[in-house]
Amino acid sequence: MQVNISSRRTVVSDRLSDLTRSKINRLEKYVPGLERADVHFSEERNPRIAEKETCEVMLEGDGHRVRTKVTATDPYTAIDLAAGKLEHQLHKLKTKMHRHEHNGEHSIRMDPAAPAPAEPAVEVDDDNTSKIVKKKQFVIEPMMPDDAVLQMELLGHDFFLFTNAETNRSAVVYLRDDGDIGLIDAE
Repeated sequence: MQVNISSRRTVVSDRLSDLTRSKINRLEKYVPGLERADVHFSEERNPRIAEKETCEVMLEGDGHRVRTKVTATDPYTAIDLAAGKLEHQLHKLKTKMHRHEHNGEHSIRMDPAAPAPAEPAVEVDDDNTSKIVKKKQFVIEPMMPDDAVLQMELLGHDFFLFTNAETNRSAVVYLRDDGDIGLIDAE
C-alpha cells in the first residue's frame, strides 16, 4: 500500500514516519485491495488546548474509502489511536462485506474515482451574508440505506448523500442529535 505522510505546523520525524507506515500497512489484513493511505499530522498552537496533535487518515482502494481523525497529546499516541479506530472500522466493513457475499449480494462499493462527500465550507462576509466557498462533485452510486449508513460511518461524516436503490431517488442519511440515524428520501 502506498502511504503518503504530510504535516502542517509540525515536523514528522523518521521514527514517526516509520511507525506510521508500519501501523497503516498492518491494516491491509482486514480489507484486501487497499491501495493508498493519506496520513496528515498537524499541531494546534492554542495553549489552552491540551490535545494539540491531530492525526487524520484516509484509506482508499477497491472502491472503499475509510477515514478517521483523532487528537492526542503527542503524535505517537495520535497514530496509535487512529490505527485503532481504523482497525475497528475495517473490521466492521469486512463483516458487512462477508454478510453480503453470503446473502448472494455484491459487496459494498463506491466509485473509486468519486471524491467523498463533505460538508460545504461556508464563509460569512462582513455584511452577515453567507457564501459558498468550496464545491465538490462526485458520482452517486445506487445503494441501500443501510449501506449508505455504513459509508457515512466509515468516512466519519454526519451525513451521506446517495441514490436510494429501493426508490431510485436521491436520499440522505444523517446522524441525529439523539445518536440515531435519519433518512431523507426525495418524493
